[in-house]
Amino acid sequence: MSEPLILLLDRNHPLIVEQLSEKGFRFEEDYTSSYDEVLSKIHLYDGIIIRSRIPVDAKFLEAAKKLKFVGRVGAGMENIDGEKAKELGIALINSPEGNRDSVAEHVIGMLLILMNRLFIASLEVKKGIWLREENRGDELMGKTFGIIGYGNMGKAVAKRLSGFGVKVIFHDILPDLGDEYATQVSLETLQQEADIISLHIPETPETYYLIDENFIQKMNKDFYLVNTARGKNVKTSSLVEGLKSGKVKAACLDVLEFEKASFENILAAENPDLDYLLNSEKVIVTPHIGGWTIQSKTKLAQFIVDKILQLNL
Repeated sequence: MSEPLILLLDRNHPLIVEQLSEKGFRFEEDYTSSYDEVLSKIHLYDGIIIRSRIPVDAKFLEAAKKLKFVGRVGAGMENIDGEKAKELGIALINSPEGNRDSVAEHVIGMLLILMNRLFIASLEVKKGIWLREENRGDELMGKTFGIIGYGNMGKAVAKRLSGFGVKVIFHDILPDLGDEYATQVSLETLQQEADIISLHIPETPETYYLIDENFIQKMNKDFYLVNTARGKNVKTSSLVEGLKSGKVKAACLDVLEFEKASFENILAAENPDLDYLLNSEKVIVTPHIGGWTIQSKTKLAQFIVDKILQLNL
């Protein structure tokens, strides 16, 4: 293929254009067109590079007559119809290696802030309130940390925890993934032993509402929940009930069930469960920035470039 034409549908690091242009690729940038507007011209392109703005569904892929690849600058691929892409011979590439370190640091950072009441205590002191006993923290040391999903993100979290004096266990649908940082166990064992649960799973029919009232009831210990994966992995109403009962001691949420598909904001609607999360001292919420560091922006783009070049178009 000579001079492949790539459509850029989301803004990313300029190194993508710089490096691929040197290899003979051509680009068109379109950061504002709607799904239907893009659909009307997608037949012109050999590749597209996206984040989350436009859903790449079966209709989209069938209209993309020349398309050889879809590159997602990020980890999750739930916005792309993988089965249809496979049927049509369209390569799908992503770059979870690029933000695994930032996600891992985000997990540890949120937990330390939450368990030691750092944010609350800081705000109080700035208001002239000096409370020590009320802000007594809870240590990671000696706890059992349970990871669900042991891919790039899960492994990076386990590695970061190696110096914290915690026992790290994980559950994954794939076998034989244990390493020096964590021990693979059944989901039942994880629910029996874990003091903390951290989710690192994609959004699939199997993981939709994985954390629901049934899961929470099966937890042997009162536990902390961390979700930097996808908002719909957790049933919010069940989480709120768990927080109110004390079964869920507290939660760190970088993602929410009520996010827009493009992750740019929360769906605007009256929602008492969301209101509870946003106003509870037991909950830290961040705006889907776990993989969003200065360094990850460069690394995510570089992995995409490297993988596109490996396609030998």
